[in-house]
Amino acid sequence: MTVMNVSKDTEGLTMTITCEFAAGVDRVWQVWADPSQLERWWGPPTHPATVTEHELVPGGRVDYHMTGPEGERYPGWWRIIAVEAPRRLEFKDGFTSEVGEPDDDMPTSATEVTLEALEDGRTRMNLVSTFPTRAAMEQMLEMGVEEGIRGALGQIDGLLANATLHA
Repeated sequence: MTVMNVSKDTEGLTMTITCEFAAGVDRVWQVWADPSQLERWWGPPTHPATVTEHELVPGGRVDYHMTGPEGERYPGWWRIIAVEAPRRLEFKDGFTSEVGEPDDDMPTSATEVTLEALEDGRTRMNLVSTFPTRAAMEQMLEMGVEEGIRGALGQIDGLLANATLHA
């Protein structure tokens, strides 16, 4: 199983997800760095993502939307804070309004992704999402962010196993 642990700290306003993958750090990094691979897992299986902008550099942006089963669209954004390929990525993320601007009525979070090589050639990935307030954290959890990210991360194993994408 990809997701090993999910822990929520309501005092520290964080949710930490730990995953392990049967691939090296460089290969796992590619699921973030390559927009065509990011599209194949970012978003739960029922809400696939389409990446429309992918600039994975400090100060860059990633814009995307997820499409629901009935064709409904859920646009979102990342603003890239730090990139230390292939070990660390930090970004702020949130939702986008219908006109493509950050939706100030929706909560945001800051996420730090770290990749760690394990002795057996596997990779441990930690995602730590920090919320600005308890209300924002609670709203995101009520919206199903934990279940959504579990479903999304669960798609990475299949992507890593696809030999045609290892380039």
